[in-house]
Amino acid sequence: MRRIQRLPDDLINQIAAGEVVERPVSVVKELVENSLDAGASRIQVDIEAGGARLIRVRDDGVGIDRDDLPLALASHATSKITNINELESVTSLGFRGEALASIASIARLRLASCHQEADHGWEILAEGTEPSEPSPVSHPVGTTVEVRDLFFNVPARRKFLKTERTEFGHIDQFLRRIALAHPAVAFVLAHNGRIVFDLPPALDAEQCRQRVAAALGEGFMENAMPVEQASSGMHLSGWVAHPSFSRSSTDQQLFYVNGRMVRDRVIAHAVRRAFADVLHYSRHPAFVLSLTLNPADVDVNVHPAKTEVRFRQAGMVHDFLFSTLSRLLAQSNPISSAALTFASEKSAFGPETPAPTQTAATRQYPLSLPIHRPPVRDAARSYEALLQSASLAHGDSKVTPVDNGAAVAEAGKPSLGHALAHVHGVYIIAQNEAGLVIVDAHAAAERITYEKLKAAWAGARIPRQPLLLPVTVSLSEPEADLAETWLEVFETLGIVIDRVGPTQLKVRELPAPLRHADVNQLVMDMLDELAQYGHTEVIERQINKLLSRMACHSSIRANRRLQREEMEALLRDIEATERSGQCNHGRPTWTQLSIQDLDRLFMRGK
Repeated sequence: MRRIQRLPDDLINQIAAGEVVERPVSVVKELVENSLDAGASRIQVDIEAGGARLIRVRDDGVGIDRDDLPLALASHATSKITNINELESVTSLGFRGEALASIASIARLRLASCHQEADHGWEILAEGTEPSEPSPVSHPVGTTVEVRDLFFNVPARRKFLKTERTEFGHIDQFLRRIALAHPAVAFVLAHNGRIVFDLPPALDAEQCRQRVAAALGEGFMENAMPVEQASSGMHLSGWVAHPSFSRSSTDQQLFYVNGRMVRDRVIAHAVRRAFADVLHYSRHPAFVLSLTLNPADVDVNVHPAKTEVRFRQAGMVHDFLFSTLSRLLAQSNPISSAALTFASEKSAFGPETPAPTQTAATRQYPLSLPIHRPPVRDAARSYEALLQSASLAHGDSKVTPVDNGAAVAEAGKPSLGHALAHVHGVYIIAQNEAGLVIVDAHAAAERITYEKLKAAWAGARIPRQPLLLPVTVSLSEPEADLAETWLEVFETLGIVIDRVGPTQLKVRELPAPLRHADVNQLVMDMLDELAQYGHTEVIERQINKLLSRMACHSSIRANRRLQREEMEALLRDIEATERSGQCNHGRPTWTQLSIQDLDRLFMRGK
């Protein structure tokens, strides 16, 4: 039988390295974050052989004092926190005090530094063992860390490294992305002696834009909508790509919390819900967003690599992100595409900007809709009457235009121009000042009808319908306890529930349009969201699905020939309707071909 014994320090550090250092980019991340915490204004990263041979990070930060050099390579030694109160409101990127010790246990490390108050620099060496004594060295103010022969003493880890190109690609991507959160810092990256990029400090909006383009490409920036919003001590800024610029993966989703690049389920859910009405389920939005809030309101001590966070008021953060992005996406129409009023052209990644302007285009339909109890015989009738109250007769353009839309129309220059033809009973061709507009008539009519239905539904109030035979839902006791605490919320959303036992609920009434829904699944989904986010949008999503289906079946069908007046009415409705850039299923409703685009197609001027 083996006896319990204390592990040796070198083995402890190698185990910690397994959590912190997965591949070369992990080393770069830890060293660059230390440089940023040191107040560096310029960081240069030199890489050889994808990082397997050499990783060198140089900065011009405050530097490290001679007596602190040995401690810098000791486990759990740091200058960034001293007590539990500081741990609960961390403002630095690194704070665990284990990164350098872990790296030194699996590589040949040289640490050279000159403190800003010192006359000269000092260096210290470590090769998987105890570090050497500091020795004097010529070095400017700042710090240089050299990491050579990564995993030289852990061959089993080294063989898992990918090709040089792949490993360097991860480093390149990381540096471009962390540079977005620290615009005042210059970043330089070199690989095998060749400069890959040299990013100067980004001190204005255009320079910040160039950084984003360097990280995500010009295609992203050409489709990006700036966002800037503050509420309840939180501030969100950055860029969100238009829904038509969607991705097959989440590779262009960057989110920063207080300058830290993170992944978080609350954030992911809020963004996904905001895009749910304008994006196909198989596609993913692209964005780069920065959220700042009180450090005491976010716990960053969740994951060894510090890539995950936990919000102390997750529901408030979720609501802020969801409502901000929803209002931005509500402007997804031709007019707002030409001149966004929701956000300033400058982003909070750069200098401060004025508060955003609110217009009629930013209006949002309420998530918690008021309830009333009509007689049972009228419940279904009130639901079907939406088709009438939403003014769905074909050719009806009685939609209140958004403020800037009215201005464009009054000037006699509608943004989508005027209809020329209806091609193959599907596409409307229109001419505007910029060039040619092509509209998918069915997709556009579907979105217009859907938005009218939602507005009519919000105004009509949700009718409830008692169930002829109440449905019993069986849960675990903790789930039943949770449901009991949220009974008023359920009732507000149109579901009347009684607890009839330790693990059983009885559902007696449902929202009328969901009278045929799977009651068990509906209740379970609502409980799941209430537990995670403090509120639920299940009812809204279910009703919107029904409204979307109604809109699809009630809209213009393919091969139906439209008269000029009908095409004109549809174009004006598109201009006046929120989210009109996409249909209910996330497909684009129209596209613009500029005169320049047309000239390129026909090689004019060549």
